Amino acid sequence: MFSLSSALEIEKRNASLVYRIYYAFLCSGCMSTLLGVLLPSMQVEYGLSYTLSGAVLSAHQIGNLCAVIVAGFLPYAIGRKKSTLLMSAGIIVGLVLMTLTGNPVLLLVAFALTGIGRGSLSNITNVVVSENAGNRTAALNILHSCFAVGAFISPFVAVAVSRIEWRIAAWIFGFTMFTAWILIGTSTLSSAKVSGKKGESYPFYRSFDFWMNTFILFFYLCAEGSLTGWLVTYFKDTGIMPTAVAQTMQSVLWIMILAGRLACAALAGKVFKPALILFLGIMMSLSFVLMILSDNIVLIVLGLLGVGFFMSGIYPTTFSTMDKSFNSSTVATGTCIGMATVGAIAMPIIIGAVADRSGIVGGIATLSIALVCMVFLMVLKFVRARRA
Repeated sequence: MFSLSSALEIEKRNASLVYRIYYAFLCSGCMSTLLGVLLPSMQVEYGLSYTLSGAVLSAHQIGNLCAVIVAGFLPYAIGRKKSTLLMSAGIIVGLVLMTLTGNPVLLLVAFALTGIGRGSLSNITNVVVSENAGNRTAALNILHSCFAVGAFISPFVAVAVSRIEWRIAAWIFGFTMFTAWILIGTSTLSSAKVSGKKGESYPFYRSFDFWMNTFILFFYLCAEGSLTGWLVTYFKDTGIMPTAVAQTMQSVLWIMILAGRLACAALAGKVFKPALILFLGIMMSLSFVLMILSDNIVLIVLGLLGVGFFMSGIYPTTFSTMDKSFNSSTVATGTCIGMATVGAIAMPIIIGAVADRSGIVGGIATLSIALVCMVFLMVLKFVRARRA
């Protein structure tokens, strides 16, 4: 009989913890796309401009950045379980707060809190899976597939309940995150303070490959963070699709991301990973160009499907090519994800600022710059790996 834990080379005593971690990351995925889907409703009800809309999306990513860095060090002070519970609660509080007020300051706080929760889960989930799975590439792709499942589910729920009240979707997924919070609290995740071996655990900052991979993820997150935040608004405001259809396209995007990550998990160990990463980056970029330059709705949707499928495996596959000692360190992982998240912070507000001046099409088109930089670094990674 097939056993996922056996296929991923996870010891039986650690399987329950890994499965709970998978579920928590699924809940984080639900929240991530929910924000972009609810944003048009917030714009109408709260009277948000493009710039302020971009600012709240960036506030989410700022919270994410702060969390992944703090989550790298906090376990040394209070232990992994307490630090994860403390910071992941931000998702629950943030989702509730954004339904209570349209005050710009409080909205920025609410979105930042959801980012703090997301960032803490990004750190601990990647670390726990890397530590406990022998087949890291497959395990990490499945971890990020769980995120994609959640990201796929929430837009459908939001569309279904928005006819009654858009806030209901935020409350539903706030409760879902609460169940994940309980499962983490009752798990075997260590409550002890992490003891560091600084002489052995922190050489990552001297590694060229560490920073090269980090900046590949930086430019990738420029695209992912902006697309998940702005996609519905882009399709709606350009008149390409009505709001309900555009919200569905958000889920379609994540269906393709899920399919792509499962495909990358199946290919783990069978292909040269730097070549796979380069192929995914090139095809993602070409699909994006097709999506924004075409006037034909069929080609636009095909471009969107291509973006989702080919972007899917870039993050987990790139992360899995890092030195294992980096993957198992909350500090190295926090530094990598934190630096990469700067891209997801900067790009949404840049798009919003450009959109206020030249329209949403011009704003979205600025992503092309990030994609060119990402592909350049992927070529460098491929060349270095071939020489090695």
